[in-house]
Parts: sequence; C-alpha cells; structure tokens
Amino acid sequence: MKTLNFLVAFIGGAAVGAACGLLLAPEKGEDTREKIAEALKKRGIRLGRKEMDELVKDIAEELEPEAE
Repeated sequence: MKTLNFLVAFIGGAAVGAACGLLLAPEKGEDTREKIAEALKKRGIRLGRKEMDELVKDIAEELEPEAE
C-alpha cells in the first residue's frame, strides 16, 4: 500500500511540475511535451503520445479557475 501511495504522489508531483512547465514555457507545446516525456523517461515513467496528451488535458482542467 505504501508503494502505491508513493507512486500516486510521484505521478501527482510530476503532473504539477509538468503543468507549471507548460504554463511558464515560452516554447512550442510539442517541444515542451517532448521535454516532459524525456524527464519522465529518466525517472522510469514511459508515456505514449495519447497518454501524454491526456495528462496535459487533465492538468489544464485542474488548473482552470472554477466557475462560480
């Protein structure tokens, strides 16, 4: 159970880091996604293009301000 919690926390941290990178990066989105994918690969996490796009979409949705 501790391993699962660690993995979830790690992926969550990676997602937040990726979101910050996307928001602050002055590069094209494709270049930024490649850099994020490379950083994740170095940490042993492999995502396909579809999975990366879904991750980016999920992060963007989380960062959108909630409508009141």
